[in-house]
Amino acid sequence: MLKVNRNQQMILQGNIRKALIALALPVVLGNAIQTLYQVADMYWVSRLADGDSAVAAINFVWPMIFVTMAFGIGMNIAGTSIVSQFVGMKNENAAKKVAGQLVSFSFLFSLALGLVGVMWGRDILALMGADGAMLDYGWQFISIIFAGMPTMFVFFAFQSIKQGQGDTLTPMLLGGGSVLLNIILDPIFMFTLDMGMAGAAWATVVSRALATVAGMYLLFFTNNGIRPQFGDLRFNPKVLKTIIRVGLPAGVGHSVEGFGFMLLNVFVLSFGSVTIAAFGIGNKMNSLVLMPAMGLGAALAAVVGQNLGADQVDRAVQAVKESIKLSVALLAVGGLALFPLAPMLVGIFTDSQVVLDQGVYYLRLIGLSLPLMGVFQSFVGAFQGAGHTVKAMLITTGRLWALRIPLVLLLKNFTPLAERSVWFAMVGSNLIICIVAFAVFAQGGWKQKVVSREEDYTEELEVSVAK
Repeated sequence: MLKVNRNQQMILQGNIRKALIALALPVVLGNAIQTLYQVADMYWVSRLADGDSAVAAINFVWPMIFVTMAFGIGMNIAGTSIVSQFVGMKNENAAKKVAGQLVSFSFLFSLALGLVGVMWGRDILALMGADGAMLDYGWQFISIIFAGMPTMFVFFAFQSIKQGQGDTLTPMLLGGGSVLLNIILDPIFMFTLDMGMAGAAWATVVSRALATVAGMYLLFFTNNGIRPQFGDLRFNPKVLKTIIRVGLPAGVGHSVEGFGFMLLNVFVLSFGSVTIAAFGIGNKMNSLVLMPAMGLGAALAAVVGQNLGADQVDRAVQAVKESIKLSVALLAVGGLALFPLAPMLVGIFTDSQVVLDQGVYYLRLIGLSLPLMGVFQSFVGAFQGAGHTVKAMLITTGRLWALRIPLVLLLKNFTPLAERSVWFAMVGSNLIICIVAFAVFAQGGWKQKVVSREEDYTEELEVSVAK
């Protein structure tokens, strides 16, 4: 029987708003630190000899990295959902098996993806339209990230296992420590050791590797929550089948979304490297303000999963409503604050007046529409926590492929908006998808659990552990 800790008791029995805030705060802080790391990375990269090209390159390659990470992220979304539902059922044996399989799968799958990326990544960048300094800088960075891919995937597995239990603080502390180390190593590797763009990538890989080692120690050698055994790492087709069944739609969704952002980058690049630099700078600033909604979405996944596991459907519904209220309020304040601060924020990363003008316009426009993202993140968090990853996949991919990209094409070709067609397409797609997501939520199918005590899978887990 799984011992109920303080966070789990609050999730299942306490004030839902307080539970969401308590779980979201570490996630928000962790994500903010991660975004600050990316901002710091971009700052140091902008200090290279050809700063604008280097900034454009690092922003151009991130969607490609996201595509390679997508299936691993999907499996870990499944992990949070399944672990949280088993925690709600107080089924420790099943939760431990799921945790072990997540770690094994993440490590082996990331090795394979990293190898593919190292072999063919440069050719893919060239096919996407990168050339000259952008291609050289992009490949210097991404080739090392590919080589260190397991450090990223295994830490994601640790994070999802902990979040499924309602522990968002431990991943935040490890992730935050990793980011601070990364920020320290960036200028040392890039300038003191004269590694240039490659130094930024090596700083990322080294700092993530240390956080991953620490996470695996906490998971396997301490008694703070679920503690899988090394035997749980062995291939278990029953457990892995369940993880894949729930995680594959999320992985496909993230992958398709990543390809969509790669294509969006191609559209942005068609307006010149100046525009993609402005786009990247604006997105980084925008990401900082989005942190509360992303944190609440992650917290909501654990709250919904555990309450559905405990057959407390009404509490799960209430949690979604509270998440939307909190997210919209916080993002409205953040979006309004961006309006006067935009010139100063964008100016930190560029001396180009053209980049500054485009970045400020984008940041102000997207800032005013930020409350829509609070609604979007809450619905996605609810569907993922419930394990209904097909619904989450359709919402996330539909926003990009069915709405945003067609809108970009229409506005680009039939209006005088030029590069601003991308900015307006983003706002329009966010509005429409929120309406669609609400309709899916109101339909109610997401309230059904994806695991149960009576499944053969669960029974087999209990028998195999007992042996």
